Amino acid sequence: QVQLVESGGGLVQAGDSLRLSCTSSGRFSDNTVGWFRQAPGKEREFVAAIRRASGSTSYAESVKGRFTISRDNARSTLYLQMNSLRPEDTAVYYCAADPGRVQPWSRDYMHWGQGTQVTVSS
Repeated sequence: QVQLVESGGGLVQAGDSLRLSCTSSGRFSDNTVGWFRQAPGKEREFVAAIRRASGSTSYAESVKGRFTISRDNARSTLYLQMNSLRPEDTAVYYCAADPGRVQPWSRDYMHWGQGTQVTVSS
């Protein structure tokens, strides 16, 4: 059973940066990995992902150009660098991993972390 643990969330002001981390008990290189977020009263939404086979990345339009997803396979750690944060980025951020053929933007990942809160004040 793969366990995922997120860290790095916090309270920041608009325009600030944060870097989220997600450590895994398994090998990230064997998984498609992604970040999702869920704001109060809203559904969990896709943020960014790295495909298992190709290593290619994909982003939600709302974060493209501001967020960067990366992974360190040696450390089994996934990162999300978030720049130019906006109040609308406020949410609980979750990392996810799947060893199969999951569509990166879907919510069908097999493994999920518990989430880390990001709050952006205006």
